[in-house]
Amino acid sequence: MRIIISGGGTGGHIYPALAIAQEIRERMPDAAILYVGTKGGMESAIVPRAGFDFQTIDISGINRSSLIKASSSLSKLPRSFFQGWEVVRDFKPDIVIGTGGYVSFPVVLAATFLDGKTYIHEQNALPGLANRSLARRVDCVMLTFPEAEKHLKAKSIKVTGLPVRKDMIGVNARRARQELELMEGKFTLLVFGGSRGAYSINRAMLDAMERLRKEDIQIIWLTGESGYREIRTALADKVNIDSFRCKLQLLPYMDNINLALASADLALCRAGASTLCELAIVGLPAILVPYPYAAENHQEMNARALLNKNAAAMVIDEFLDGDTLYQKVSELKSDQAGLKEMSSNIRREARPDALKDIADIVLS
Repeated sequence: MRIIISGGGTGGHIYPALAIAQEIRERMPDAAILYVGTKGGMESAIVPRAGFDFQTIDISGINRSSLIKASSSLSKLPRSFFQGWEVVRDFKPDIVIGTGGYVSFPVVLAATFLDGKTYIHEQNALPGLANRSLARRVDCVMLTFPEAEKHLKAKSIKVTGLPVRKDMIGVNARRARQELELMEGKFTLLVFGGSRGAYSINRAMLDAMERLRKEDIQIIWLTGESGYREIRTALADKVNIDSFRCKLQLLPYMDNINLALASADLALCRAGASTLCELAIVGLPAILVPYPYAAENHQEMNARALLNKNAAAMVIDEFLDGDTLYQKVSELKSDQAGLKEMSSNIRREARPDALKDIADIVLS
């Protein structure tokens, strides 16, 4: 069995692709797997470290900030298509899988003209332009959100969910709190914006801490590495940390964020597909602040898909400030019945067997 997997640009495209590759390798140790990405993308460092053969093509995402920049990006498409064609023609795959991002488009498109089966996985509630274009041509489209189906025309559509890290599944909440030195039964707020943090979330938290510090709660605040020192200094200048009633853990990041997700009562975070699937696995209610510059505003569409099911709350990024944040946290904290219902609703969205289901489809 020979398989090409392609996805890049962000971790949301790369890590699901790697999870699929690893699952296939476990099932079929003799399978030849080639990952196709870009030289300058995150995947160029991540994929080889994971032990997979890696090949690149030259393409960049569409820069929508101006017509000239967008035209420059689009001008690379014909060349990247022929590069993708050469990769697929030379490797002769039985299966080609795309998990999104601009690099997967020319690879999967080329594969639809050649032998073998083609599959794409769409992470978001609003499919990206590349996957909307590919959906008509591939053998099967797999979705994270059922809401995405209305935007696609395809031969076959399956709602599989999105693969999450195996360490997210089956975490014991009591043990997680013990490991993180959190008090049992005390309301815990988890704040994070991804590995690089989120400027607007950090600034709103900084403003809200004047009042949150007086609350009998626990806060795990992951600032991201780039903003950690600035936030720590600004917080110390703003309030007397020694006077805190709340218990605050201020950290740049956590390798074991699965423990924090399992321990918390409420999260404040972005609305990327991977994040939402991890929240669903542990049944963690959240105040979602969609990243406003995501392509085609897909994070807001993701958040609204959960908001409409009373599975999450949402604050639009431009309206997020310290007052709004404090009021929203206080409102949810005081409504234990509402939080419990929200937890139950988001847990219904969980698909812990997503990786197994995806592998079953592509290998069947």
